[in-house]
Amino acid sequence: MTEGDPPLQRSETTERYLEAIYYIDHEGEVPRPGRLAEWLGVSAPTVSVSLQRLARDGLISIAGDRSVELTDGGAEAAATIVRRHRIVERWLTDVLGFDWATADLEAQTLAHGMSATVLERIDESLGRPTTCPHGNVIPGRTPPLGRRLVRLIELEDGDQARVARISEVAEHEAPQLLHLLDERGIVPGIEIGVVSRSPGAWNLTLAGTGTAVDAATARAIWVEAPNGPVG
Repeated sequence: MTEGDPPLQRSETTERYLEAIYYIDHEGEVPRPGRLAEWLGVSAPTVSVSLQRLARDGLISIAGDRSVELTDGGAEAAATIVRRHRIVERWLTDVLGFDWATADLEAQTLAHGMSATVLERIDESLGRPTTCPHGNVIPGRTPPLGRRLVRLIELEDGDQARVARISEVAEHEAPQLLHLLDERGIVPGIEIGVVSRSPGAWNLTLAGTGTAVDAATARAIWVEAPNGPVG
């Protein structure tokens, strides 16, 4: 493979599976066929066939309880795919001015097959960022220093915290979430306060103004734990 060739000679379907397994695993969930079928929008039999192919190629292992785990080779391949996606997202938002949701969608197409040369040039021009626009760490980069992360939904009334990242799983399953958070300015680095909570809504303060989100959205927002140790 020459320097200008695509970094991975794998099908787009294979890349989608590896990326999905990576995201689900990094959110603390266990990747299983049923979960992957929901994520990818395909049938259970299709997932089973595809997983057997990935296992045959040495990219995943399938346990007796049907849970799926990336092998060392699969993890390396998945990290490369996610790295491309997140760098391209960063370029689309920071340079071209796309909103979060559009950038995420466009990156799915642009990142696949992008040459290592072009990706390296884009990464260099951006100053080699450590995270995607939503605060998720680009594989191979050192995470930003900060406190232990917890979900916003775990905070109590009166707590103040800094937004760190948005769940990749949540943003995939609810694209409108990115529109909502982007429009309201709930972005990494912003200070957010919990005024009150109810089953239907979380009332928050953000940059001196009030806003509200539902519990599902609060669960998708990761913040630095108030008064937690810095690491």
